[in-house]
Amino acid sequence: MAEVAVGVILNGVTGRMGTNQHLVRSILAIRAQGGVAASDGDRIMPEPVLVGRNPDKLKHLSTVHGVSKWTTNLDEALADGHNQVYFDALATNLRVPNTLKAIEAGKAVYCEKPTASNTADALKLARAAIDAGVPNGVVQDKLFLPGLRKLRYLIDTGFFGRIVAVRGEFGYWVFDGKDQPAQRPSWNYRKSESGGIVLDMFAHWRYVIDNLFGPIERVSCIAATHVPERVDEEGEIYDADADDAAYAMFELENGIICNFNSSWCVRVRRDDLLTVQVDGTRGSAVAGLRECAVQGDAFTPKPVWNPDIPQPIPFYDTWEWMPNNNPYDNAFKIEWEMFLRHAIKGEPFPYTLLEGAKGVQLAELGYQAWQERRWVEVPELQLDSG
Repeated sequence: MAEVAVGVILNGVTGRMGTNQHLVRSILAIRAQGGVAASDGDRIMPEPVLVGRNPDKLKHLSTVHGVSKWTTNLDEALADGHNQVYFDALATNLRVPNTLKAIEAGKAVYCEKPTASNTADALKLARAAIDAGVPNGVVQDKLFLPGLRKLRYLIDTGFFGRIVAVRGEFGYWVFDGKDQPAQRPSWNYRKSESGGIVLDMFAHWRYVIDNLFGPIERVSCIAATHVPERVDEEGEIYDADADDAAYAMFELENGIICNFNSSWCVRVRRDDLLTVQVDGTRGSAVAGLRECAVQGDAFTPKPVWNPDIPQPIPFYDTWEWMPNNNPYDNAFKIEWEMFLRHAIKGEPFPYTLLEGAKGVQLAELGYQAWQERRWVEVPELQLDSG
């Protein structure tokens, strides 16, 4: 058994997600546990190289977390043969040119989603990686959340019977910055910077639906910009012209109907920031990020509509919480371990850049459905599409 040291370029790591989920809770956590065990007995030890535009932020991050290597020069990091993996957590509109540069340098590439601002560019990335013969992947973290892993268990064990419908509720109130500071970056609300909740969240809903419930056949969507004016990081008022809410319906090839509401303009009165309710002929479940409540057929109450009396059934009390029988690691870290084994040892990894392009495709079709006020078919996406 040998330790295999691998330089991992982390571009855009100074952002919230880049720092917390990818650097601290994934790469540094993997290092702290002694690396990633490969099937051949070797252990892969990632060595992070922080890349960004702001040297002060990079230096601070390096000092706080004990990372020795950082640079504002991506070309310099790519030229180092020790660095075999490139990870991109930049704003979406910056992802394609930087990732293409990494592919041209022969690096394995791993990207946040959406992988591009449009399907043509997302396919361009996928084609480039295939043509160059480099390992490639996209972050699909929600598949590894404890709540959705519990849903997967219920599906696999036949708990639901025949699934008839899925309802997803995602979002929270994002302050506009006038009275309280905003908790999301301003680029999220600018079209020119690839902002918009459809592009952001449909990339998630595509892989969640595809992997849990089945292929999407058609989409209908209404989106909106509910808060048209916000305050940016410099305290300047700007026009928020990107969509901040989307109300979508997906019809699957197997007949399941999925409704997903996504909003940065909603106040939360549910179990979590994301809840997914699955209703089947034999049982139902509601999963959040970590927990999952279930109600089987035998324990389903039989309510009668009567608005003239207080509701006699305490509906929440008729559900049971699934136990945490298995330990659940960080979702991002789980997929990082999979990708490192794929990039360095060639082990299987299904979440390729082509899968990432499918999420971008769904977002584009969602925008088309909104603009044309109709159902839009979702054709199979292949590398020769577009």
